[in-house]
Amino acid sequence: MKITIVGTGYVGLVTGACLAELGNNVFCLDVDQSKIDLLNGGGIPIHEPGLEDVVKRNRQAGRLIFSTDIAASVAHGELQFIAVGTPPDEDGAADLQYVLAAARNIGKYMTGFKVIVDKSTVPVGTADKVTLALREELQQRGGAIADLGFSVVSNPEFLKEGAAVEDFMRPDRIVIGCDQTSDGIVAKQKMKTLYAPFNRNHERTFWMDVRSAEFTKYAANAMLATRISFMNELANLADQVGVDIEAVRHGIGSDPRIGHSFLYAGCGYGGSCFPKDVQALERTAREYGQDLLVLRAVEQVNNLQKHILGKKIVTRFGDDLSGRRFAVWGLAFKPNTDDMREASSRVLLGELIGRGASVAVYDPVAMKEARRVLELDFAGRPELLARIHFCEEPMAALDGADALVIVTEWKTFRSPDFGQLKACLKTPVIFDGRNLFEPSVMADAGFEYHGIGRSVLTRG
Repeated sequence: MKITIVGTGYVGLVTGACLAELGNNVFCLDVDQSKIDLLNGGGIPIHEPGLEDVVKRNRQAGRLIFSTDIAASVAHGELQFIAVGTPPDEDGAADLQYVLAAARNIGKYMTGFKVIVDKSTVPVGTADKVTLALREELQQRGGAIADLGFSVVSNPEFLKEGAAVEDFMRPDRIVIGCDQTSDGIVAKQKMKTLYAPFNRNHERTFWMDVRSAEFTKYAANAMLATRISFMNELANLADQVGVDIEAVRHGIGSDPRIGHSFLYAGCGYGGSCFPKDVQALERTAREYGQDLLVLRAVEQVNNLQKHILGKKIVTRFGDDLSGRRFAVWGLAFKPNTDDMREASSRVLLGELIGRGASVAVYDPVAMKEARRVLELDFAGRPELLARIHFCEEPMAALDGADALVIVTEWKTFRSPDFGQLKACLKTPVIFDGRNLFEPSVMADAGFEYHGIGRSVLTRG
């Protein structure tokens, strides 16, 4: 099939590359010329395991092209996937300007029936707005063009950063929302054809109305965010009452009604999805006069949790950290990505620097992106930014540090040389924001260990 992907960000690039891998002819459009030049030059603008190989293979096969030519992109695809960003407004609502701009461009250039697929994460009712934008553009063109048929479909993505290619090629579910008009029935058949390769062993597609599909994406992310905040809140209590939250996790996770996924205590979630999707769902509820009390608490707990490592450090070393130096392992919001959006490390670094400390940081992948983001975070305060030292190796960050702080659970951090680690640190103190290590093992190795919800095992 001939497919157009509007937007070559995280969702658009993964979707386009993977659909090309299935043998489709994919045209990826972006208005950012520098990004298109990078992609056409063999580069990749994001870090995602396996993606570079898929893009390279399908570019060479001629099944995947990148361009800024809007008219050509509309002419190319019978399916037009809109996969542009929907960043949060100041009030938490999803900003749909890029989605609607993409819809208007399709309306300006289409000359025959099109299926417009909302792949971006969008609030309930967006398909109606996309339909209106398209219809307005067609009517402005007039004549027979004004009566061109089209159908707007909702097909939200469920990709985990760091495992997106695997998630796309082996989905646990495909959610598609179509209307029941004659055009909608045609659209459903085209979507069924597109996703047929994923349904050969068993049916993975869940068909529903458009609004329910839009809502499903937000509901899924809200549930996962809720589980994380729930465990973080319990972990903080566990620290106070002498409970090992890891034992609790195993105890409740063994119940099949609960399961183990997303029950890991830590220093808060980040990224481009959970924070903005929870806010957007809350904003939608307010528009309808409803207050989502649970989700409001989920967001509040997460915002507080991003300060938990800073609080533990202050409790141990005092309010004034002047002259102190801390090593920070992990900057990205999660492993296997360079994404710094809403990362807990940014909150921690702000607190440590603000209290007078200097920080040596290391991340296996996100160093370049971290530099860019932190320069923005400390814009106008070069004297503060100067106290952040970017290291090429994890052990280099430890030299002379008063403590090691682990923020991201990269696999490479799980089995360090503890003897070398202890020798490099000024004091053998570890603040583990992801509970990578066992407190008893750390105690035997001579470390003072501070995990999240694990104080029972450090009480003598």
